[in-house]
Amino acid sequence: MEEGLVIRDATAADAPAIVAIGRELVEDGDTYVFPPATTDDELKAYWLSPAGRTFVAVLDQHPVGCYFLRSNYPGRGRHVANASYAVARRFTRRGIGRAMAEHSLELARQLGFQAMQFNLVVSTNEAAVTLWRTLGFRIVGTLPKVFDHPTRGQVDAYVMHRLL
Repeated sequence: MEEGLVIRDATAADAPAIVAIGRELVEDGDTYVFPPATTDDELKAYWLSPAGRTFVAVLDQHPVGCYFLRSNYPGRGRHVANASYAVARRFTRRGIGRAMAEHSLELARQLGFQAMQFNLVVSTNEAAVTLWRTLGFRIVGTLPKVFDHPTRGQVDAYVMHRLL
C-alpha cells in the first residue's frame, strides 16, 4: 500500500476530485459502462449517491481514488454488498485499489453484510479480475459480449462474488 494513504468518508468538498477521477473512466471507456456523453452531474450522482456510502483514498491531502459501498439488492437481498472503485490514472498500480478493496470488505463485514458481489467486471480489465480473485472473489457468471470496449469491440463481463 502507498505510504501515507488515508481512506476516509467522502465529503461535499471531495466532489470535484471524485468527478475528475470519474471523468478519466469515461475518457478511457474500458472499465465502466459510462457513455462518452456522461456529464459531471451524472458522475457526481453516481459516485456520491445517497443510496450508499462513499469514501476517498487520500495522499498528501488530495483524493487519488474513491469507492462507494451499498446494498446490491433491496429487501431479502440486502445482506449482499456491492461496491465500485476508481483510482486516478496517474496513481494506478500503487496498491491504492487493493487498499480500498480491503477497506470495503472490512467495512461490509462490520455493517453486517454477508457477501459482496460485483455485477459487471469487464473481462479485459485484467488488473481488476486479478485483484478480485486474490481477495477471494469467484467468477459466478459470464455475461457474453455485454460491454462495448473502445478498441476490442464487444467483450464479456463477469459477475464476481465472495462470502464475507
